[in-house]
Amino acid sequence: MIEVSTDWYLTLAAVLFSIGFIGMMIRKNALIMFMCIELMLNSVNLTFIAASRHFGTIEGQISVFFVLVVAAAEVVVGLAIIVSIFKKQSSASVDLLRSSRG
Repeated sequence: MIEVSTDWYLTLAAVLFSIGFIGMMIRKNALIMFMCIELMLNSVNLTFIAASRHFGTIEGQISVFFVLVVAAAEVVVGLAIIVSIFKKQSSASVDLLRSSRG
């Protein structure tokens, strides 16, 4: 049976972070950008868990717990802002938000 080493987890985390970063830079929809930020946060969580498993400590898992608590609060506030913008403008495009200052 093949054993999955820490390198595989770190490679997967790097790929997920890259996908999130590229999606953040390319996409114009605020909701998609928000999902890309969440993907990047989860890739960092995977890195913490892999390091915690590799070193045999629990500090990485505790860090993931706090990151998830902060991410949950971010989801609540971020989605509320996106929904209120969508109700006002019928679109969540970042380009439209840039032109509607004031």
